Amino acid sequence: MIYIKTAQQIEKIRKSGQIASQALDMVSQHLQPGVTTQHLNQLIHEFIISKKAKPATLGYIGSSGSVPFPASCCISINEVICHGIPGERQLKDGDLVTIDVTTILDGYYGDTCRTFLVGNASKTAKKLTAVTEESLRRAIAEVKDGVRLGDIGYAIQSYVEAEGFSVVRYYVGHGVGLKFHEEPSVCHFGKKGRGIRIKSGMVFTIEPMINEGVYELKILEDGWTAVTADKKLSAQFEHTMAVTHSGADILTLS
Repeated sequence: MIYIKTAQQIEKIRKSGQIASQALDMVSQHLQPGVTTQHLNQLIHEFIISKKAKPATLGYIGSSGSVPFPASCCISINEVICHGIPGERQLKDGDLVTIDVTTILDGYYGDTCRTFLVGNASKTAKKLTAVTEESLRRAIAEVKDGVRLGDIGYAIQSYVEAEGFSVVRYYVGHGVGLKFHEEPSVCHFGKKGRGIRIKSGMVFTIEPMINEGVYELKILEDGWTAVTADKKLSAQFEHTMAVTHSGADILTLS
């Protein structure tokens, strides 16, 4: 079932999403060699709580019935595509770090993600990060009432593959707002004119995960951490947005 949100509900999702985005603004100032991912997680946890919100990932149980996620955000480094679990790992110069934050405020969810570069990153890491962010921008530019989901996926896939990278297929964007994960699923690959037509009032994420090499992945024994099959780099950017007649209203802007 796809929930069409009211204007009031969209504003509540926006307030939640702003906190998630502000958490990323805050933690970006602490990304330097030697800092542990657990420390970054603690900073994000404390920030979210200070805003009277809750971290949605803490204790979250995935659809596969995996063990509850043990942290207040996902921190994925280099070859980790998504769902990296914060711990004692220290950031190193040149690392590519993806941080995904989802907040709950007054029962409404906001979900956003960015990739950061620590210190002197490689040319490949810089290009991958820039292409991933641009692919999200191009996808958002497609969003408006009446557009098909395949048009959004095509905008990402056609651009990314032309730049020599690949689009992860296993994970997709999703409806969000009243629940962490709702319908529809928003693929980051596809063909023009395919898929359901989106309508004003729909709220969903677009969150392309783009790999340096092949798009295939492996999930580690912890049941959460997804890594590239060839151990090459991966990057991700994500926004939550509401569909309007004229375009996308991005709800995760700080």
